Amino acid sequence: MTRREIREHIFKELFLAAFYDAEEYAEQCARYRDDLEDVRVEEMTELAEKAAAVAAQIPQLDAAIDAVAEGWKASRMGKVELTILRLALYEMEQDENVPVRVAINEAVELAKIYGGEDSPSFVNAILGKLAKGMEV
Repeated sequence: MTRREIREHIFKELFLAAFYDAEEYAEQCARYRDDLEDVRVEEMTELAEKAAAVAAQIPQLDAAIDAVAEGWKASRMGKVELTILRLALYEMEQDENVPVRVAINEAVELAKIYGGEDSPSFVNAILGKLAKGMEV
């Protein structure tokens, strides 16, 4: 599985958080992973660990997003866009293996696939503001 495919699966797991409480979320993630085929153990571990790490930081990630999203609050954003922003911001701030530019680019690509017509530019704009001051 490629890094992009792993990221996409992490996005899908994180998207579940918008619809389930913590206990049900964990169950749904386990079911989701059970349905995946041809996934090596280390890929499954990466997927589960990163999704859990991002999910654990949702309040902090949302606060950072709120701080730069003029006229928008995380609570009013589309679930797809918000999930993409959370994952990308986590990667930008905490994943040393993902350069900031790559995190932004991958987020925009996810927005093109799963978001609406304006999603890629919205995601790019928010992440661009968040990236100011980071090592790009």
